[in-house]
Amino acid sequence: MSISRAASTPVEVPRGLAGVVVTDTELGDVRGLEGFYHYREYSAVELALTRGFEDVWHLMVHGALPDPAQRSAFAARTAALRRLPDDVRAALPAVAAASGRSGPLSGLRTALSLLGASKGFRPVYDIDADRRREDTLAAAAVVPTLLTALYRLGRGLRPVEPREGLPYAANYLYMLTGSEPDEAHARAIEQYLISTIDHGFNASTFTARVITSTGADVAAALVGAVGALSGPLHGGAPSRALDTLDAIGTPDRVDAWIRARVLAGERIMGFGHPVYRTEDPRSRMLRGIAQRFGGGLVDLAIEVERRVEAILAELKPGRELHTNVEFYAGVVMELCGVPREMFTPTFATARVVGWSANILEQAQDPKIIRPAARYVGPVPPVAVPTVN
Repeated sequence: MSISRAASTPVEVPRGLAGVVVTDTELGDVRGLEGFYHYREYSAVELALTRGFEDVWHLMVHGALPDPAQRSAFAARTAALRRLPDDVRAALPAVAAASGRSGPLSGLRTALSLLGASKGFRPVYDIDADRRREDTLAAAAVVPTLLTALYRLGRGLRPVEPREGLPYAANYLYMLTGSEPDEAHARAIEQYLISTIDHGFNASTFTARVITSTGADVAAALVGAVGALSGPLHGGAPSRALDTLDAIGTPDRVDAWIRARVLAGERIMGFGHPVYRTEDPRSRMLRGIAQRFGGGLVDLAIEVERRVEAILAELKPGRELHTNVEFYAGVVMELCGVPREMFTPTFATARVVGWSANILEQAQDPKIIRPAARYVGPVPPVAVPTVN
């Protein structure tokens, strides 16, 4: 593939831009060979283990972890933004009905567009840094409200209004189920959300930055990111990984099921990652969370992980394949009562903070992202045929 810096200077890059550095960032990095990733200067896993969601949100958009006073102020500020504008709330039943079997993530694209129009979001090109930050906070804060409302409306249930006194993750579970979650479930989901806020220039984050580079408004960039996330190769794996465990059923069926798939060359959902060449640190952390709960599903997941690695070592020596974040994410969300249809939307409630931080960073760069493509079609020019 050939991409040009200028018409006379072609640059050969890998297919899919794999490993191509397209910009500088202060938000974080993924070190695939080390099995490590970070948000700004902190280990993302350590943040998930020791901090709350609002602390890490503050870190991503303000550049520093908050002190106690800043934590309280930021949590109160973002909690107050959770309620929907009246016109957006009124439109949600129609959005949910139109989304139908496509689900809440599909409806979120429409809902975010409505939100941007209702709040009068202006192109980031035309507003200052403070206004951009306010727009990202306003949009990110209502994403859990939108997703849970769309989910409940799609099932003939009334949406549950947000509670400002609950932290981000606990409020999300409350709006989803209608009941205040117990502390263990709320903390498990919070740790999962923190661990998935950002992860390098994945497809949805890059999409958000491309749209932002045009100077478009925050809602437009977020809609594009959600569209990228909706693809099964990006955000659709947690429920599919859990489907694998369902298909296996019991520990005595693990080997036969896995061998058949490996020999057939089929992909085993929840295993492998385009960046990590060692264990995914998010998976390691989520395994620990799952083990805190225990039970048959957790035991089966651990056995499947163990046997997939062993069978691959036997049948395909040299091909290492480890669990990725989706494998144990599905287990943790199942144990915490999150419906499978909401697995990827739950991921979106975290990643919207990472998208927001990337939007803010990209908006500081005046250069539009405009790569090139190498034409491989019929040789032009060919005379246009006449029509008799």
